[in-house]
Amino acid sequence: MDSGMIGKIEKAILYSQEPERITFEKFKVTFEGDHKEHEIAYNQGQWSCDCNFFESRGVCSHVMTLERVLIGSVKPAETVPMPA
Repeated sequence: MDSGMIGKIEKAILYSQEPERITFEKFKVTFEGDHKEHEIAYNQGQWSCDCNFFESRGVCSHVMTLERVLIGSVKPAETVPMPA
């Protein structure tokens, strides 16, 4: 391995210890839920999930899981208040 590659590996290790350097702008993932797979997307701070709970509340366990995994790199979902 050459010194250039060693330097890049060392830099990658340092970067990985500073996750605040990373901000996701958009992505789409497949989440394997207990009952079926769900499609979750994140675009410019807006979340979406194809599950029924997300449709009514604007957040769900699938999105909350990704928020925890990617903490600090994504904006949290905005919940929809329960009707009175």
